[in-house]
Amino acid sequence: MIIIKLFCQAGMSTSLLVYKMQQEIKLQNLDIAVKAYPVTSIITELPTADVVLLGPQVVYKEADTLKLAKPLGIPVAVIELKDYGMINGKGVLEKALKLVHKEV
Repeated sequence: MIIIKLFCQAGMSTSLLVYKMQQEIKLQNLDIAVKAYPVTSIITELPTADVVLLGPQVVYKEADTLKLAKPLGIPVAVIELKDYGMINGKGVLEKALKLVHKEV
């Protein structure tokens, strides 16, 4: 199972995006878990992720998150503002899977 963790300011603004991603996961019958968290839980949640995505509003956390993730081999990326704003669950899912080298 691939574990995708999204982080935003409070863990709530990404909930609709997570829902759209879960719909796409179900549609494609993939073995993936995706969940949103507040940015304050990166330190505790990052080690169990296969890929970490940051909401555009927490781009300021990218450098710190990369420092934590690199030794663990966990890819980190910021969700494109366009995909985030349009709640493009399929596009964000595809980006996450490319990051873990398991394309849809």
